[in-house]
Amino acid sequence: AELTVLVLAALLQVVQLGLYGVAANLQVGPSYSLSSRDEQKPVTGTAGRLQRALDNHFEALILFAVAVVVVTLAGKASALTAGCAWTYLGARVLYIPAYAFGWTPWRSVIWTVGFLATLVMLRAALF
Repeated sequence: AELTVLVLAALLQVVQLGLYGVAANLQVGPSYSLSSRDEQKPVTGTAGRLQRALDNHFEALILFAVAVVVVTLAGKASALTAGCAWTYLGARVLYIPAYAFGWTPWRSVIWTVGFLATLVMLRAALF
């Protein structure tokens, strides 16, 4: 289950990249998107929030991947770690609209749920 969720989380990253790409391209225009981008053109609003959510998932995905690999290789996979993996994925799915639409304080709550699920998996790998 944990490896399946890891693949789904990676695919979610691809979806996030697409969402951000579309929003950013609509904002900056195709001439900038197709250019060498020597000059930075920051994105704002929803596109900027989608970019930050994408960056955040890159960071969270690294730690989650470590948790999945260690749990799997250590033979510590269990119903608990599977449940944590699915919880992480659910939190990451909810994090996208929470960040994009500015759901305060829910964005932080959702992030914390995913982070704690990852920490529980790491702890399970050790004990």
